Amino acid sequence: MKKLRLGLIGTCCRGKLADLAHNVENGVEIVAGADIYEDQRKSFVERYKKEFNYDVKAYADYREMIEKENLDGVFIITPDFLHEEMACYALEHKVPVYLEKPIAISLEGADHILRTAKDNKTRLMIGHNMRYMAFTNKMREIIQSGIIGEVKAIWCRHFVSYGGDAYYRDWHADRANTGSLLLQKGAHDIDIIHWLANSYTTKVNGLGALTTYGNVPRRPKGQEKIDGLTIMEFWKKENYPVDVVKDYYPTVNNEDLNMINMQLANGIQASYLQCHFTPDSCRNYTVIGTKGRIENYGDYCKDVTIQLWDRRTDTFNLNGDVTYRIPDNSHQVHGGADPNIVNSFVEMLRGNVVPASTPQGARYAVAAGILGAQSIRSGGMPFDIPPLPEDLENYDFSLNKK
Repeated sequence: MKKLRLGLIGTCCRGKLADLAHNVENGVEIVAGADIYEDQRKSFVERYKKEFNYDVKAYADYREMIEKENLDGVFIITPDFLHEEMACYALEHKVPVYLEKPIAISLEGADHILRTAKDNKTRLMIGHNMRYMAFTNKMREIIQSGIIGEVKAIWCRHFVSYGGDAYYRDWHADRANTGSLLLQKGAHDIDIIHWLANSYTTKVNGLGALTTYGNVPRRPKGQEKIDGLTIMEFWKKENYPVDVVKDYYPTVNNEDLNMINMQLANGIQASYLQCHFTPDSCRNYTVIGTKGRIENYGDYCKDVTIQLWDRRTDTFNLNGDVTYRIPDNSHQVHGGADPNIVNSFVEMLRGNVVPASTPQGARYAVAAGILGAQSIRSGGMPFDIPPLPEDLENYDFSLNKK
C-alpha cells in the first residue's frame, strides 16, 4: 500500500478537518501545512506534536509547500474567495485537491477549477459533506424506493441560530469575500436538493434582504481579524439577540434573509429559505411526491427522525404514518459526515472509490446560489442557469472510470 503524503492549506478552525486523514498506520500522513498567520502555523505544528507525536512542516506560502513537498494530495480549507486561485495552482502542479465548499464564489471561477482539473488530468473532490450524513442518505433511499411516488417538489427551511457569530463577525459578512451566504451556507442545501431530486437547477429567482444585521455596531476598518480568537471561540449561546454583540465585522452587506425558487431540469420545483437570526438551528427538508411526502425532524443532532405521510387525511398530524429513526451520531463531527468524506477522499486517491460528492454537483449548487443572489439584488428577476460544457458535464474527476 502506497503511503500518501498530504498537505493542508488553512491550518486552523475548519482546517482541522485534515486531522481526520492523518493515520500513519493506514499509510496516510499530513506532512505539511500552509497558513499566512504565524500564530496559526505555530499552533498547527504544536497540535500534531501533541496529538499525534508527529513533526509537520509549516509554510507561510502555500505555493512553496506545493513545490517542495511532493504531495499526493492537498486539503484546501481557506476563505471562499481564495478557492479558485489555490485549487488551480495545486491542480496545475498535478496535486489532487480536496476543496472545501463552496467550490468558488463566481460561476467563471467554478468552471475554471473544473477545466483546470480536466486539462491536467488531476483528481478533484469538493467538500460537500452533507452527502455523507445519515439523514440525507435515508431520505434519498426512501425517495429511490418509490414509496412517495414521483417527486414533484422539494422545500428546505434553514434556521441558522449561530449566523451572527459565524457569518457577521468575520470575513463572511462582506459579499466581496463570499458572493452571498447562498454560497457559503446555502451551497450545502442546494446541493442536497439537487441530489435528492437527481437533477439540477435550470432557472432561479429570489427575494431577500439585509434585515437585521445592517445596523449592528461594527469594529472599525483595519480590525477585520479579532486577535487571539477563532470563530469557534467566540460562538456563544449568550450572543443573542443580535444587539447583544458589539463588535461585528467592519463591512456587513450580505443578506441575512434569503429565499429562492428553483426550476429543476427534470421538472421538479424546489425552494430554499435561509435565516441567520433564528434562536434555533436546523435544516428541515420536505419532499413531496405523487404518493406521499417525507420530512426530516433534526439533521445531525440527537433523536433525528424522518416522517413519512402516505395516507390521506383532512387533519394535521405532527408524526407521519411511518417514522424512520436515524441512529444517534451526534457525538461525531457533523454527525459522522466529516470522517466519512475525508475517508472518501483518501480512498479516491488510492483509486478505490468514486466519491458521492462531485465537482459537477458543487458547480451547479453555486450556480443556483450565485444567480439566486443576483435575482434577489435585481428585485426578483428570474435567471437561467448556464449548463456545463458537455466535456466537463460527463468527466470523471475521480479518474476511477467506474
